[in-house]
Amino acid sequence: MLHKFKFIDFKILIPYIILNITGIIMIFSASSYNLDQRGKSSISIASKQSFFLVISILLIILIYRTKLSLYQTAIFHKILIGTSALILISTSVLGLGNTVGGAQRWINIGPITIQPSEFIMVTIILYASYIFSRKQNQINSHFKETVLAPSVIIGILILLVFTQPNVGGATILTLIYLIILMASGIPYPYMVGGFSITLIFSFIMTQLVLFKDGWLIPNRYHHVYDRFSVVKNPFEDQLDNGFQLVNSYFAIFNGGWFGLGLGKSIQKKGFLPVAETDFIFSVTIEELGLILSMIILGILLFLILRIFAIGIKAQSSFNSLVCIGVGSAILIQVFINLGGILSLIPMTGVPFPFMSYGGSNLLTLSVMIGFILNISADEKRRRVYEMALQLV
Repeated sequence: MLHKFKFIDFKILIPYIILNITGIIMIFSASSYNLDQRGKSSISIASKQSFFLVISILLIILIYRTKLSLYQTAIFHKILIGTSALILISTSVLGLGNTVGGAQRWINIGPITIQPSEFIMVTIILYASYIFSRKQNQINSHFKETVLAPSVIIGILILLVFTQPNVGGATILTLIYLIILMASGIPYPYMVGGFSITLIFSFIMTQLVLFKDGWLIPNRYHHVYDRFSVVKNPFEDQLDNGFQLVNSYFAIFNGGWFGLGLGKSIQKKGFLPVAETDFIFSVTIEELGLILSMIILGILLFLILRIFAIGIKAQSSFNSLVCIGVGSAILIQVFINLGGILSLIPMTGVPFPFMSYGGSNLLTLSVMIGFILNISADEKRRRVYEMALQLV
């Protein structure tokens, strides 16, 4: 048997490395000015992101070296779902999480701050892929176990994420599950049932967001409503709720085709608070210009399409659904982040994949990339084995 290293998919690994290195450079550029003004080391935030990248690469190696059969066992998913629910309940319901910006969704582990809800993406992708791939033949006779129960479990996890509140995260999780549900190949009536269950939870979340003055909406969601209210014209409230969006526009306008030059952003100097997070791509356009920014987007799109291609060609249903879920997760994050900075949709705090500062999101994406690399190697090795059998 050929060594697994020979099956590494460099069409996944190389774009991943390029995007992360570019991200660290832009994080340093976007954060250094404000850090200097506060008397802190200008490389402190970029250094933290570099640390998380090292941990991420180690996680990728670990996941790549494990057998995929481990992630297709009932005991693994019971532990995964139980741990995920316990962490979410502890963070948001029991109030053990730290509150930042009106949201209670962070946990301190020594000097590191982790956002557990990010890792729920991995939970939902793996759990939904496992259920729908393993029990496809039982759907007609066991609807409760194969569609109803998973939809309720995932709906509860999404609702727990929303209560933090994390509207962007809950939206992404809902969309990911619906996409996996559609890709699973289950009969149409059962798909509608799964849709309905998940959409009930989505409807509850929508009511909480939109009805600001209603009895359902607690004070902790008012800032979420305000983000929705400025989408139509952020310039009407440019000194308050529309402040970041207006300055995002200015950053994009300043950049033009070729940019102001690396490190020469104007808007990062106090006009875009924490520009290294949600608005990292605005600063990227301002400094590198639209042409280079489109190349970065092209690399990210290539990565996403490659993940989908692996899923389409996969012979294993589990492998296929995991790829579809991961590709969809990255694509949705790109759409929501870019839609937010362009004010096409409400800004919900969703980071730009691989480039925004944030250890939790990078670790989550890297874990998913680890699974994709493992799946790609598994499918390649399977095809090599089948070709060897044909030659015998």
